[in-house]
Amino acid sequence: MRNLLRLCPLLLVAVLLFGMDPAFAGNRVALVIANSAYQHAPSLANPVNDGAVMAKTLKEAGFNSVDFRHDLSALDTRRVLRDFADATRNADIAVVYYAGHGIEVEGSNYLIPVDAKLERDTDVYDEALSLDRVLVAVEPAKQLRLVILDACRDNPFGKTMKRTVAARGIGRGLAQVEPTSPNTLIAYSAKAGFTAQDGDGANSPFTVALSKHLTTPGLDVRRAFGFVRDDVLKSTGNKQEPFVYGSLGGEDVPLVPVKVTAAATVAPAPNPQADIRRDYELALQVGNKAAWAAFLAQHPDGFYASLAKLQVEKIGAEQAHAAATEKAKQAEAERDRLAALGAQKDAQAKAAADAKAAEQAQLAAQKAKEQAQQQAAAAEQQRVNLAAAAPSAAPASTASPAGTNVASLTPATAPADLSRSVQTELGRVGCFSGTADGNWSTSSQRSLSQFNRYAGTKLDVKVASTDALDAVKAKPSRVCPLVCEHGFKADGDKCTKIVCREGYAVNDDNECEKKRAAKPAKPATAKRDDGDERPARQRPQAGGAAGGYGAAAGIAAAAGAGRAAGGGQVICNSTGCRPVSRGCHLEYRGGGGPGNDANAEVCR
Repeated sequence: MRNLLRLCPLLLVAVLLFGMDPAFAGNRVALVIANSAYQHAPSLANPVNDGAVMAKTLKEAGFNSVDFRHDLSALDTRRVLRDFADATRNADIAVVYYAGHGIEVEGSNYLIPVDAKLERDTDVYDEALSLDRVLVAVEPAKQLRLVILDACRDNPFGKTMKRTVAARGIGRGLAQVEPTSPNTLIAYSAKAGFTAQDGDGANSPFTVALSKHLTTPGLDVRRAFGFVRDDVLKSTGNKQEPFVYGSLGGEDVPLVPVKVTAAATVAPAPNPQADIRRDYELALQVGNKAAWAAFLAQHPDGFYASLAKLQVEKIGAEQAHAAATEKAKQAEAERDRLAALGAQKDAQAKAAADAKAAEQAQLAAQKAKEQAQQQAAAAEQQRVNLAAAAPSAAPASTASPAGTNVASLTPATAPADLSRSVQTELGRVGCFSGTADGNWSTSSQRSLSQFNRYAGTKLDVKVASTDALDAVKAKPSRVCPLVCEHGFKADGDKCTKIVCREGYAVNDDNECEKKRAAKPAKPATAKRDDGDERPARQRPQAGGAAGGYGAAAGIAAAAGAGRAAGGGQVICNSTGCRPVSRGCHLEYRGGGGPGNDANAEVCR
């Protein structure tokens, strides 16, 4: 016993010198699933590579168990999740990483096994696995339940999948989720409603950032995902923003504990602004009044407090606008009801006045909401610019009172960079087809005007502004309709040529129509020659210009010279025209004109 007591100090020193054993961090288990070789959809290049990187990262971080599986069928996936649920019963931390295809239907998310064959929208319920099934597998863990999804890709079955119900929604990327279990985080490679990029290398930008930051010793998992977000935004040119859903308590929760050594280094001075910034970003992710109230109670003054108050004003303005809109609808419905019932004029007049007042209140609330949104968006953009310019620097003023112009605290973004960002986002939503060169030309203004038209916004098109950038970025999918030339039709985000079957051709309405048989050519017909070769009797008379009636009479006499005497001849002079007397005929004696008859009636 005495020898054992002598050894105790030595054991303590050994622990301090060589660091804590991973067992002190609790039991940590992980499941990595990567699906690339899809049987009924195009194969994916990166998921298996990404899964291998994540499995290696977690093993090197000292996880007690890391199970790596790839290209699983639906049945195999269910079995693996069932076995993993057994392993999490004694775990403090449970992590599931999935890379592959995912799909959102009616607001619910599903992971797609490699053997899934989704011919119709309802097949997803039978052949895919709900995200809720994964959450059930990690639920027994005591300290942290973490699900990471690198599955925010375009739906590979979107073009061929039949809709059994026209109104059933199938979204782009994955839908937003709110975990119901405490101490649960769900991390998406891209924000809800957006898609992620696979990158140009062997691994996706999201997985590269995860392997770099997630297992940093002592780093809180929420801050680790914050660094992951920054890296992915930078590597994708702000086109992909990872997002984390769920919440944890006030204590830091690192995946890997800090190793304590005997030669303890001097701890760096704490940075209060870094902690305030972290709290602000967490409140921004939650995005409701309760979160901002908690933030302001903890940090009532300073730069971030001013930003938080703008966010509170924005939420209040949005709620006021929603209430005013509902009140206007009710007042209008009451006015229409009284009019339909033929109520008394006084009652109808009062209802009409109430409806008009409600409509004016709605317009005022709409204006206040837009103003609050613009102020909050501008302030948030300036905060992001400041963090990007100097991530470790504190804001220029930490005691900014409410009402201070936050935009003046940070340098403005370069106009060319802002214009280029707006052009890029306009191209993503289908409103800009040019090159994002940062030159805010007439075509760029016309593109933003098109966005205003179809998005219902009233942005200033003369300049590229942060308000425009935020408004366009908020749209998850195409806004401006795809316009194709004649002979082409819209197919998703591109135009494809219309191909008609044999015997059919594209008509003016861009539809295939049966070709009509060609009509036979008409035979050439001889045309009468009006030249000088006509008989003299058909030529115009020389005296036609001098006296119309004389010329006409001369032509009549010449035409009737070979006929029977008096047979149907007519004589015309200054007194008029009459039939030639019976037994008489006309003789042409030349001349003609006023007072000089060209024809004479000769009787036997």
